[in-house]
Amino acid sequence: MGQEISQSEFTHRDFDRFGERLRRETAILGDWFRERRFAPVSGIAGFEVEAWLVDRAGQPAPLNQAFLERMADPLVVPELSVFNIELNAPPLVLGGGALRQMHGHLEHLWRRCQRVAAGLDAVVALIGILPTLRETDLTVESMSDRERYRAINDQILRRRRGRPMQLVIHGAEKLRLSHPDVMLEAATTSFQAHLQVEPEQAAAFFNAALALSAPLVAATANSPLLFGKLLWEETRIPLFEQGVDLPGGDDADNPAYRRVTFGHDYVRNSLLELFEENLAHYPPLLPVDLGAEPIGRLPHLRLHNGTIWRWNRPLLGFEADGAPHLRIEHRVMPAGPSIPDLIANAALYYGLVHALARATTPVPAALPFALSRANFYAAARDGLRAEIVWLNGRRASLRQLLLEELLPLARRGLRALEIDAADADDYLGIVAARVDSGRTGSDWQRRFLARHGPDPNALTLTYLERQRSGRPVHEWAD
Repeated sequence: MGQEISQSEFTHRDFDRFGERLRRETAILGDWFRERRFAPVSGIAGFEVEAWLVDRAGQPAPLNQAFLERMADPLVVPELSVFNIELNAPPLVLGGGALRQMHGHLEHLWRRCQRVAAGLDAVVALIGILPTLRETDLTVESMSDRERYRAINDQILRRRRGRPMQLVIHGAEKLRLSHPDVMLEAATTSFQAHLQVEPEQAAAFFNAALALSAPLVAATANSPLLFGKLLWEETRIPLFEQGVDLPGGDDADNPAYRRVTFGHDYVRNSLLELFEENLAHYPPLLPVDLGAEPIGRLPHLRLHNGTIWRWNRPLLGFEADGAPHLRIEHRVMPAGPSIPDLIANAALYYGLVHALARATTPVPAALPFALSRANFYAAARDGLRAEIVWLNGRRASLRQLLLEELLPLARRGLRALEIDAADADDYLGIVAARVDSGRTGSDWQRRFLARHGPDPNALTLTYLERQRSGRPVHEWAD
């Protein structure tokens, strides 16, 4: 959930002062767009992957503080709960052997994490939702010891006037419950792909990422189970949206302006529209005084943006020489099931978004936003079986669309980026085999339960064994 802060309690004056600074920094950002102040650099990619710490029985292990102390690596950081961590990949220019380099870096970091975890009698797991997780694990006592997390929880509950979160998910089974805090969010672990883009191209790339959210979430689904219930193919999506549900402000009844959202429309001209939307529609949650930081780094704007969890989120960063740059964070994919699967998913996303963003017909002209959003939730619910409406009114199942159109399009996108052809073939081949067979991580978990019965411990331990093999999920035995 982002950068650490120095306090978790705030006054009315703190909110007023933060609002003033946010307005000023948003105006500065507007000047940067008009003056074309951004670094003319694009095609730089990286990612974050969230993971679980689990004990030898497959149960969540509340060890992240001890684990992180032993890792002592700035690329491995805490997450909301004491049984989650986040691994970060250094940014790379997309081209040549970039995919293979990503794979090597993540593999190396993963092996180090496993060695450190073993010293704590634990293992690290990559899976969207841990099958053995219980609602009783998700208490504020299991929150990581960071002011940011305490403050977000306190502020969301204050704006909800103490009302608990209401979780209602209808899938293969039904789940309905109330939860007193934001810790449900800790049940969702993601693979978040970052891409740096030039401002002139950023709107096209952002809109392409929105449209591609449906096929990406279907092809990568790995979260069918929550608290013993089989729900959506990618249950992370409704769980995160409802687990950090914040009505309030002037848009209490508009789901497009919830804190976790697919959004309300495409970007028309520039990513500035999203930062202006942040200012207009999202009251600050963390009104921290960052006046000691240079205003030219827009610290309040960046902190505020980090408390709005769009499934596709604009990010503002800076080059070594201080020039600002823009990134798009694609947040729809789950963690796991294997490292080859993760790099294959990255290859699919980077190839598709580059090809679609540069298509002759802009995405908004070919696919109404309402359909893009409907496609996303249908894909999260039904996975590869989902029937969607694609560009120019074409109707197809996501499995058919991926095999017939999107995988070839991703290959063309990677070719345009001059990614090594053999690497592109290898990683997109993993996706093609997964989609053709229907054997996503979610499908593997469902089939395991159907064959062996409702035993989340056995499911988790077998999943971890298969993950350690290093083979992609479509090759896993039940």
